[in-house]
Formats: sequence, C-alpha cells, structure tokens
Amino acid sequence: MTVEMREGYEGTGPGAITPDGCAVELYSRLPVADEPDVIAAAVPAGAHILELGSGVGRVTHALLERGFTVTAVDESAEMLARVRGARTICAPIEDLDLGERFDVVMLASFLVHTGDPEVRRGLLRTCVRHVAEGGCVLLQREGADYHSRIPRERVDPSGFTVRIVASDPVGEGVRSVRAEYVFPDAIWTQTFRARPLTVAEFEEALAEAGLEVDSYLTEDGMWVRAVAVALPLG
Repeated sequence: MTVEMREGYEGTGPGAITPDGCAVELYSRLPVADEPDVIAAAVPAGAHILELGSGVGRVTHALLERGFTVTAVDESAEMLARVRGARTICAPIEDLDLGERFDVVMLASFLVHTGDPEVRRGLLRTCVRHVAEGGCVLLQREGADYHSRIPRERVDPSGFTVRIVASDPVGEGVRSVRAEYVFPDAIWTQTFRARPLTVAEFEEALAEAGLEVDSYLTEDGMWVRAVAVALPLG
C-alpha cells in the first residue's frame, strides 16, 4: 500500500511507513526509556491518561503495567494495531474531540516542536479540550542542544545505533532533521520537520492555548507538567 507522505517528511526501511516518516517495525523494536518513570512520578496513581501520539505503545504498555488506564491516540492504524490492553483511537491529534476529560493528557515525542505553528496550536488546543479540571498536561520538549550537537550517535545496550545526522534550516525557524537507526539486520531512516523553541517561546505557545507551566519535571527541562488556565474574554 502506498502512503502519501507529508511535505518534508520521509522514511525508508522495511515495513509500513506512516505519513510522518515513522517506520512501524522500527518503533516496535525500540525499547522504552525513562518516560514511564517520569510520568508515574508526576501524576496520581491510577490516573486515566490520554496519550496523544502513542505509536506502537512503547510507553502505553509500560504505563498499563504501572496501573494506569490509557486511551491511546494515533493517526496510524498500523501503529495502533501493535497496542495491547489500552483503548485505541485512530485519528489526527489536532482535530480530536472525544467529548471526554482525562486526569492526564500526554503529548510526548517532541510533537510540540512540529514545524507548522498551526498544527502545534491544534495539538495544544486538543490537550486543553481533553484535560479534566484539576488535571494536568505532560509535554516532552527537545533538549537544548538537540539541533546544535550534530552529528551525534548513541549505541543502545540492546545492540542498535541511532544517529542524528543532520538538522538543516529549510524555512523561517524550521529545520529538516534526518535520523538513522542501524540494526544488525535492517536500517531505517526518518526525515522530519521540527521547529526549535526557546523556553520563552515554548511557554508563550502554551499560554496562547490556555496552558501554563506547573513545573519542569527533569533537570534538562525536557519533561514539563502544565495546567489549564482561564483565558481572558474578548
């Protein structure tokens, strides 16, 4: 099946590739890092989490194991087919309106750094639309040197290598990032658009959507807990 790629996005390698260049088989192989620990420490035990951009469920499954209830949303049916034990919803995130509220809404995978500001606004509006009163929104930001420490690579203990080989300017404030994932039996690449945001720009984007930072959860500032605030009328 041929998938129409978004402009500026590309993926290569075995198996299905999503419109934003993600390889389903690749993400099924990638291990979960410390995300579940960060999340579990930041939200109430047993919370119902709306996970926006769940992919194949790497984080989803770890959260389920920790006793959370998860509703997993992704625009790729191929990705969601790998999710087990969670309610799944196949839909574009920026258009999502479930008519429900959740204890926690999570927007990880640097999605807040999407190259298109209008898409970012839609993502954040979805977060606000679905977070319960007294609940929180968890967001994952890029590291401060994400686009400057290029090229770089990391060898995972499980035996594969991930490289960020390029981050090139392609428009006002937008960069084209190319990543490579090298396994003993396969190689995948992904090219995508990203918009770096300073802390001030990030917090301004949240404020525009009706969110404010409650706390930065990690020393590197990459994980953030935000809460909804009332926007002024008019």
